[in-house]
Amino acid sequence: MSNPGTSEPNPSNPSAPESTPVPEPTESSSVESFKDIFSEYEQSHSRKGEGGNQRREGTVIILTADSVVLDIGFKTEGVLPLTAFPADKPPKPGDRMQVTVKGRDPEGYYELTRGKVERPTDWTSLEKAFAEKSTIIGTVTGVVKGGLSVDVGVRAFMPASRSGTRDASEMEKLVEQEIRCRVIKLDVAEEDVVVDRRAIAEDEERAGKERQGEVRSLTDYGAFVDIGGADALLHVGEISWRRINKPSDVLSTGQQIEAVIIKIDSDKRRIAISIKQLQPHPWDAIADKYKAGERVRGTVTRLMDFGAFVEIEPGIEGLIHISEMSWAKRVRTAGDVVKPGETVEAVILSVNAPERRISLGLKQALGDPWTVVPDKFAPGTVIEGPVTSLTKFGAFVQLTEGVEGMIHVSEISAEKRINHPQEVLRSGQMVKAQVIALDTEKRLIRLSMKQLVPTGLDEYLAEHQEGDIVTGRMVEISGGSARVELGEGVVAKCRIPAESARKENKQAELEPSPSSSAKPDLSSLGSMLQSRWKSGPAASEAEPEGLRAGQIRKFRIATLDPAAKKIELELE
Repeated sequence: MSNPGTSEPNPSNPSAPESTPVPEPTESSSVESFKDIFSEYEQSHSRKGEGGNQRREGTVIILTADSVVLDIGFKTEGVLPLTAFPADKPPKPGDRMQVTVKGRDPEGYYELTRGKVERPTDWTSLEKAFAEKSTIIGTVTGVVKGGLSVDVGVRAFMPASRSGTRDASEMEKLVEQEIRCRVIKLDVAEEDVVVDRRAIAEDEERAGKERQGEVRSLTDYGAFVDIGGADALLHVGEISWRRINKPSDVLSTGQQIEAVIIKIDSDKRRIAISIKQLQPHPWDAIADKYKAGERVRGTVTRLMDFGAFVEIEPGIEGLIHISEMSWAKRVRTAGDVVKPGETVEAVILSVNAPERRISLGLKQALGDPWTVVPDKFAPGTVIEGPVTSLTKFGAFVQLTEGVEGMIHVSEISAEKRINHPQEVLRSGQMVKAQVIALDTEKRLIRLSMKQLVPTGLDEYLAEHQEGDIVTGRMVEISGGSARVELGEGVVAKCRIPAESARKENKQAELEPSPSSSAKPDLSSLGSMLQSRWKSGPAASEAEPEGLRAGQIRKFRIATLDPAAKKIELELE
């Protein structure tokens, strides 16, 4: 026996290392080695969720000579053997079906099977599959006399008549193919197993066929129907396209019905049928039937926190969101406005046929109250209404149904400062106010209560009219106009003619400077007084006094505008 510590090769041990130097790997061998390693890594480190009999929905992409390629939502496609489908009914691109992911094939594609099936591993699992008549997976190993040999964990026989094939050539195509089958005979002692593939295809073919049946019993969730020796379940959701609360509302025991088989679960021995599938779906013609802006009537079927669903025809429901229920108040829950079973009229706001959604508006059916606001509540209009709510910055007053105005806290009183509206107002209190601003785009109306309290100017305007002669004091002169105070809080504007303005400027120039310290000439003053006594005043001194600030004089009212609260005067 050679020493394992030596470098000589051991012929009896092929795996023993040799002492020959290992040649440097070329670029091509490195690439091939990396490819092999990466392939082994992918197969041994595939995601757990991508195998292990995971159930997924697949979409047929393309058909090859012996396979069907499906998109199963992974980066790599899945492959089904073409023999998994009836020979006269191959799948088409775009077909959807439920498949089970078994693992990856040597090329990296996912191996798929139809249905949620398992491969038996021992006699116990075969006995269970036989008792439950469940579908199992087997691999055809060869053609034998009278049929096929199938590996289902043990060797099984499948008669040619139960293979689902039409001739010997089709049977040969099943060799080395994975099939779904059902155990129809099992003898553990004799190790005799017979399987059936045709029964699976027959169950699938029966789905989609119409049947006549008799209602045998009713439950809250559906009805059991005898469709000729077998009981089928008609779920409440499959009775009609419209919403049905209880099957007993539309069905009765012993009633004859027409239905279509929509699902056969051989494993659980259940058959599901549908009545509504025999009728066209109401949403198919919805885009041409309903348009935005149209009025519809419907029945409230159910209430949610965000709105109410209204059935406008059998199988067609629209949603009225809580924001579309009232112009006047903020709706907290749909139940505050509508009740289940109530018939309402609404306006279609939008139709989304692909997503099967219709948005409805309840308040739009009542008409938009803001359409008449500009004419009915123009600035200056006096309104009266109840206080609907109070905030720290003001009070909201209802002008009419769906229209509110806001009185700012600064517009409540002119006599005292108000910190919070609740100091003088309360909810429900009737108040009078004047519209002082209107914004139809933002739907805002500003109101004022203090504008209705008479002021000194209001009283002056009410007591005078154009043409009246009044007395006032010149407050300020600027250019061709002057501000005149006619009373406390009453200020008017006076137009000054150009000639009067020049006299005012001339007089300002002639007035002695207050800083002059020259003493008056008493002899000249005596001569002037003696002359005036004999001949009267000089012509220049007989002219009216020039205009100046602080001067009190008479004026004539030229314009009186109570709405704008403006007064314009003329010199008298």
